[in-house]
Amino acid sequence: MEQEQRRSTGSFSIQDSIQSLTSSLGSQSTQLSRCTVSPAAERLRHILREEDEPTPTLFTEMDTLQHEGGEMEWKESARWVKFEEKVEEGGERWSKPHVSTLSLHSLFELRTCLQTGCILLDLEGYSLPQIVDDIIEKQVQEGLIAPEIREKISFVLLRKHRHQTKKPIHRSLADIGKSSPSNPSQCRSMNDISVTPSTDQLKNKFMKKIPRDAEASNVLIGEVDFLDKPFVAFVRLAQAATLGGLTEVPVPTRFLFVLLGPNGKTKSYNEIGRAMATLMVDDLFSDVAYKARDREDLIAGIDEFLDEVIVLPPGEWDPKIRIEPPKKLPSAEMRKSVFSLNELGQPNGNAGGGAASAEDEAMPAPHELGEELKFTGRFCGGLWLDIKRKVPWILSDFYDGFHIQSVSAVLFIYLGCITNAITFGGLLGDATDNYQGVMESFLGTALAGAVFCFFGGQPLIILSSTGPILIFEKLLYEFSINNDIDYMEIRLWIGLHSCLQCLILVATDASYIIKYMTRFTEEGFSSLISFIFISDALKKMMSIFNYYPINRDFKPDYITSYRCDCQAPDQASPLVLNASSPLGIENISDYSMFNFSALDWNQLSKKECLRFGGSLVGKSCKYVPDLAMLSFILFFGTYSMTISLKKFKASRYFPTKCRTLMADFSIIVSILVFCALDYVMSLDTPKLHVPTQIKPTRPDRGWIVMPFGKNPWWMCVASFVPALLVTILIFMDQQITAVIVNRKENKLKKGCGYHLDLFWVGILMAVCSFMGLPWYVAATVISIAHIDSLKMESESSAPGEQPQFLGVREQRLTGILVFVLTGVSVFLAPILQYIPMPVLYGVFLYMGVASLHGIQFWERMKLFLMPAKHQPDFVFLRHVPLRRVHLFTLVQITCLAVLWILKSTVAAIIFPVMILGLLVVRKMMDLIFSQHDLAWLDDILPDKDKKKKEDEKKKKEKKKAGKSEEHNNSDEESKCPKDSLPSVKIPLKPMSPSCCPNPPNSDPSA
Repeated sequence: MEQEQRRSTGSFSIQDSIQSLTSSLGSQSTQLSRCTVSPAAERLRHILREEDEPTPTLFTEMDTLQHEGGEMEWKESARWVKFEEKVEEGGERWSKPHVSTLSLHSLFELRTCLQTGCILLDLEGYSLPQIVDDIIEKQVQEGLIAPEIREKISFVLLRKHRHQTKKPIHRSLADIGKSSPSNPSQCRSMNDISVTPSTDQLKNKFMKKIPRDAEASNVLIGEVDFLDKPFVAFVRLAQAATLGGLTEVPVPTRFLFVLLGPNGKTKSYNEIGRAMATLMVDDLFSDVAYKARDREDLIAGIDEFLDEVIVLPPGEWDPKIRIEPPKKLPSAEMRKSVFSLNELGQPNGNAGGGAASAEDEAMPAPHELGEELKFTGRFCGGLWLDIKRKVPWILSDFYDGFHIQSVSAVLFIYLGCITNAITFGGLLGDATDNYQGVMESFLGTALAGAVFCFFGGQPLIILSSTGPILIFEKLLYEFSINNDIDYMEIRLWIGLHSCLQCLILVATDASYIIKYMTRFTEEGFSSLISFIFISDALKKMMSIFNYYPINRDFKPDYITSYRCDCQAPDQASPLVLNASSPLGIENISDYSMFNFSALDWNQLSKKECLRFGGSLVGKSCKYVPDLAMLSFILFFGTYSMTISLKKFKASRYFPTKCRTLMADFSIIVSILVFCALDYVMSLDTPKLHVPTQIKPTRPDRGWIVMPFGKNPWWMCVASFVPALLVTILIFMDQQITAVIVNRKENKLKKGCGYHLDLFWVGILMAVCSFMGLPWYVAATVISIAHIDSLKMESESSAPGEQPQFLGVREQRLTGILVFVLTGVSVFLAPILQYIPMPVLYGVFLYMGVASLHGIQFWERMKLFLMPAKHQPDFVFLRHVPLRRVHLFTLVQITCLAVLWILKSTVAAIIFPVMILGLLVVRKMMDLIFSQHDLAWLDDILPDKDKKKKEDEKKKKEKKKAGKSEEHNNSDEESKCPKDSLPSVKIPLKPMSPSCCPNPPNSDPSA
């Protein structure tokens, strides 16, 4: 009876809800203390099932009824995809997307609207007039409106809709002074809504922000003079239908909410409409709306929404402020998971100062590297699974690379590879007396890289030579010279033995050991490589200052004393005078009998002076003005401009496509800009020099190394021992880099191939050994740069919503093209010679700095310099005391320092063994830190993880046993789960069945 009275009066008062709540608290207090499941949560548990298909994204538009000169029209006032956008008061522009701030009173009134209004679920409707007629007919049948106003309501609901893209509707001159017809039904078609979408709708660019499978929900709010109580209707169509010009964009409509009421409550109606629209774009409530069976399901959805609402005190914030959308939104799946059987009844609404949220309470995901590293126990079992895993992706590995983003990635990684090849080749040539030089480095990089990207298990990995390999080559060459052993032949046998050992590791699934490498080892290794890149880039830049020093004693007032003259040599001792110049020494036989007195020495150039045996005298002879400073500008400018353009993607300037394109090509743009600056300045800065002929660096060696003939036979067997060290180096470098590339954060979908990668690295070891080329292994920093340059983000993100990271463009094409270009660089020498080396050093610095992004170890290091109140809200800081965090970081810093010292000395040859030592250090940390702390700061080792799961399982069993005893002792009326404290809903529906009967169309089981 009470319910019927409320529906007949259409009152928005919440007094009934408050009174029922007050009267029920006393009788239900005992039940609340025992029962942890609200009726709403129980309903939603049955509605939101995990096996159901995901519901479409909803675009919600709110239109308000406008009266202009006796005419009525619906005008778009706000829209939602994820966040709210309002039409500004001037009506000429949309507001910035912002978080909807609703009054609690509007939510209560909306709840009352749905309790008293007309609910039509799964209505068969394909046109707006038909739907309007069905709504009105339902209202008349239920006695909510009088039949006499049927035509008036229909007339109002079928007025034209003016969207933000349209101009206002004005009456023609012929209509001025005419009154509206007394019978609205006679002019029903005069300003009716269009049946088909208009041209403005079809061309609306806002469609790019809406997912393709999206559907619309329309909220119509207005006040009219012929109603004395509110007219409320909520409609869900059985099939989404395009209702002509109803929606701003040509998206089929699924939901329709109508609220018409008497004059004088415009603000209240608008707030209720905003509340309804906000609910429709809420992930949880939209699912409820799609799957609701009756009115009570919708009410339960509102109750759950109210349970999660956070109230802001009115005196502590300004309601006029528009809250900016957050950078990261909570997962909808996390919110829905509270309705699963094991978490039913847990309160959801936890503010920042309250209890920890579900995400905070949950432990981090366990350390899992996937099935790729499971021990099969079969011969080549892991290799066979890798091949089976990669075969289905063969075609997509190539056609997925046809994208504009791949062009930027190819050019970026190509410049990094050739710079690394030239640098490494030069150092290797010095260490091996040119048995391996720049030419061998180029060809080896091209051959090994192309083969690996074509056949490897993870083609995103870039192969390159590393510092430990250089140290090994240097020590091996010195050993060969001191013991009269042929260097190339013993190197060949070491490479063959290392290849055999790698194949044995592949056949026995030895990569299984990688599962014991936690974040502690990964971050220590990747941080070390990143710091090496940064250090090398800075060292190379400083070497330019040493080669072209700055005259720090320069005084402008004594500029007349700064000069450099060419002094004639002493005829009596030309050899002594020319000793300072290599060119002069070579040409002494040519110029010793020359008449030097006939030359004007002051007119000779620097090179001519030295060639004729003269000497340079003066204060400015050792200094080359501007070169050092310009080199620094090129170096730092390339780095800073690349960083700025990468961040430009998140700026507010220019359209999204322009910003995305600029960010993707940031490195290429920076290189071109500073190459142009160098060209304009026309200074002799150090340039990139590439070999112009394909021939061995050392004239007395060929392209094929013979395995026998120069060394004793036992050397073939004895080389097995040093090959073990090389194999450890190759294995550790390759697999740790593969683990970093295959991190779950990168969202790779095509699977890994640890065994297949190691197989091809071993084969390439043998091939490069036969050809006298350097050995190659995965390059950590360049591989990370390759990943970063191919990251994909969602194109259709809601206004205000940050683009979602979708994963990496996994393909083989970019890697293959990079190494093909590296191979043909010999023919590109005339173009590459215009690239200044400081620009490439800036690229190296960017690679090193960018690879530190996202490393927790680096973030924890910065905490040492931050006061506690200014520290970021890292999740591990919520669960681990700061002193323990600092202790863990200090251990990592100590390990990193030891590795840095080792790599800087001759002891770098045992660098791979020290990487294995990190595993031992990590194992010992179990004695210092609890498994809880390690779970947040690192990863729990596999055996520890298993033990921890068993302990948790036992605790749960004990907890369930205790609960079952308490459950048996309780009354039948209070039977419900007791996993947590009760979640009280506001407003709470009457708990006593006798208090308020269910509506006629409600579910009696609710």
